[in-house]
Amino acid sequence: MTSQTSTWPTSDRAAPVVLVVDDDQAVREALGHLFRSVGLEVALFDNALDSVRGPLPDAACCLVLDIRLPQVSGLDFQHRLAEAGIEIPIVFMTGHGDIPMSVRAMKAGAVDFLTKPFREQDMLDAVSAALQRDRQRREAGGILEGLRARLAGLSPREQEVMRLVCAGLMNKQIAARLGLSEITVKVHRRHVMEKMEAGSLAELVRMAGRLGQGRAER
Repeated sequence: MTSQTSTWPTSDRAAPVVLVVDDDQAVREALGHLFRSVGLEVALFDNALDSVRGPLPDAACCLVLDIRLPQVSGLDFQHRLAEAGIEIPIVFMTGHGDIPMSVRAMKAGAVDFLTKPFREQDMLDAVSAALQRDRQRREAGGILEGLRARLAGLSPREQEVMRLVCAGLMNKQIAARLGLSEITVKVHRRHVMEKMEAGSLAELVRMAGRLGQGRAER
């Protein structure tokens, strides 16, 4: 029987969530009890496909995934997630592991590969590392989203000036390139710095790099 959480808990949206996928009900329930004992939210599934039928929780999360599963194996599911662009850290567990299998999983980005029976502390440590990885990914994504919003707030001309400034052109060169006066370029440049909330040219260049606005144009 599958115990599936389709609507994620709303009492604390920031609470980390562990998705456990194992076709052995006893293992699922034991892991659910373990993770809840340390304050984590848990969703239990008896097959991998059910775990991603809905949107992932709006919180740091990770997947504790058995290797041998019905419908699709853990390793094949890892590959499917990557192809679909679904980013969620994975901790693998198996009672039938071997070195090539573990190497394949780790090369594909798994956080850990635990062989059953494993120590509870080893599992908790692996999940802690996986959740921390997801927190960092989410934080980086939030920063990038904020930068994109600031960039969208620039006028088309200001975006042109920003690209040229970050490409290393001087105000006089930008003015000649765009057919503007140097004073006008300085005004646009000041607006760019203010709207992007950049404290220095170096910071603006770093922002441009994260946004894919590199130094190629010259």
